[in-house]
Amino acid sequence: MNVLVLNCGSSSLKFQLISTSLEQIEQNADRTLARGHIERIGGAATLYFSVDGKAPARSARPIRDIKAALDAVLQWIASDDAGIEGVGGLADIQAVGHRVVHGGEKFSKSVLIDDKVLDAIEDTIELAPLHNPANIAGILAARSVFGRSLPQAAVFDTAFHHTLPEQSYLYAIPYQFYRRHKIRRYGFHGTSHRYIAYRYRTINNVPRENVNIITLHLGNGCSIAAIKGGNSIETSMGFTPLEGLVMGTRSGDLDPAIVEFICDKEGMSVHEVDNMLNKSSGLLGISGLTNDMRELLAETDESGDRRARLAIDIFCYRIRKYIGAYIAAMNGADAIVFAGGIGENSAEIRSRICSELTWLGTGVDEAKNTDLSKGREGVFSTDRSKVKLWVIPTNEELLIARDAVRLVNGVI
Repeated sequence: MNVLVLNCGSSSLKFQLISTSLEQIEQNADRTLARGHIERIGGAATLYFSVDGKAPARSARPIRDIKAALDAVLQWIASDDAGIEGVGGLADIQAVGHRVVHGGEKFSKSVLIDDKVLDAIEDTIELAPLHNPANIAGILAARSVFGRSLPQAAVFDTAFHHTLPEQSYLYAIPYQFYRRHKIRRYGFHGTSHRYIAYRYRTINNVPRENVNIITLHLGNGCSIAAIKGGNSIETSMGFTPLEGLVMGTRSGDLDPAIVEFICDKEGMSVHEVDNMLNKSSGLLGISGLTNDMRELLAETDESGDRRARLAIDIFCYRIRKYIGAYIAAMNGADAIVFAGGIGENSAEIRSRICSELTWLGTGVDEAKNTDLSKGREGVFSTDRSKVKLWVIPTNEELLIARDAVRLVNGVI
């Protein structure tokens, strides 16, 4: 089965075309046939499409909306220029899988999309006003192209964290706000954390109930999860993706009284402060330079820039602090696993975080750590480490495609 996986943002569309089936899943023999992304939708967009073994296709042209972006993707997939193995046209796509950021309390697992599901996703827009409308636009665009008969699956970022206990997901505010408005910790990056946990148990050949690990998804957005007995019991992102670790442009944790203080002192509205905390804080806000960790590391090496170094130090310190808290919450863990653009590719950041975790009986093998900086998976702790250190590149798109196949075959 060829599954088109879509990740639609407000001005972007990312996709993969994945060949998979129940048999391929069992044998871990899924294949990514094509991938790509379109950025700056709504204006002069940039398009990047690729097939393994061939030169990528890059172009730029006006793209009006998500529907037009999907049309561009499908025209390329069906073209002779793409030359995708086993795909001669749109009839060779048997399902579509969508990343949906927020499923609220209703969706604890992936589902096939019908009108009732679509209505329920729309009901969560107030919980994710920046993300769910774009996800819905992608669903409607795919429905307009393929019709209602082609199965579409929704895979929710929040679903994996539905196992959080009340003591973890409730905030210490008057309980009626949870009852009335469902204000609670939902957690995000769930598909990534779920994939990392799945891959860890597969590599180590351990049953799900024996997976006791801390997972770190570190990219422009960052989150950490405590996975005990295979279930998420704690995670850093909360009611929105703003809470938790320092991120590229998000502040992470802060005293909520700061919002009113800034409003009073700067004459800003609550909306303006919220926008600042999401889009111009984090690494960018501290350094005043960039939200790109690669550029910050280069700047510290080349010029010793104090604020670039400070941004990196705060980033790593916050992660170590969370690791310590989650070790306590879990009463111990077997491994700490890194994923995401920074987690997978920056040996220096991994070393900075883990070199000061010696109280865990953990040591970094720097040679192994350096060797894992090119998208490879493996262990970079010393042989004597009590808590193992892993890099496992995440693959959310693969999980979305697999869930679509399972749903079509009635095994979810």
